[in-house]
Amino acid sequence: MYKSHILPAAAASFLAFGSAAFAEGKTELFKLDPGHSQVLFSFEHLGYSTTYGMFAGFNGEIDYNAEDPAKSSVSVSMPVMSMFTGWEARLQHFMSEDFFGAKEGDLAEFKSTAIEVTGEKTAKITGDLSMNGITKPITLDAELTQASPYPFGPKEGTPTMGFHATGTVIRSEYNLGMFAPAVSDEIKVVISVEAAKAK
Repeated sequence: MYKSHILPAAAASFLAFGSAAFAEGKTELFKLDPGHSQVLFSFEHLGYSTTYGMFAGFNGEIDYNAEDPAKSSVSVSMPVMSMFTGWEARLQHFMSEDFFGAKEGDLAEFKSTAIEVTGEKTAKITGDLSMNGITKPITLDAELTQASPYPFGPKEGTPTMGFHATGTVIRSEYNLGMFAPAVSDEIKVVISVEAAKAK
């Protein structure tokens, strides 16, 4: 049923995606899908192991210009207390005064300031990352993984894009440097998001 019905429909509608999804020369608003967008982070622990964590369920939007992607922009906001680490004691330590001193409503936010197109589907996205009351510039290596109408369900036919990005955050720059460098100061970040055209 999946192959016989959905894939031909998606293939046919994909041919119209470039012209139908975007107004000529105009930026179009895409909203991140919180159910299929994640930010993973990892750090080395004393040389013994790699520890991982995640943010999910966050909000964001992409103003995308298909004719000139460098004119696009992205903004994302993540509640700090929505962090998932897989171990409650670690999460509570991260939320304590040793690190974030987090309270309800505290956000980690990213807003792009420049996009450099590096290939047919790749770009470097520079922007301001704000967390723990500090704002610093970072650069992400991003790749467009897919751009096509959504294949089924309530969003069927909605122009949708997927992106994968990687980057590095120096945690001590945000006053989160406890135990560095024994516990790595560099936090590796992997981002995977879906975004659907806003109605």
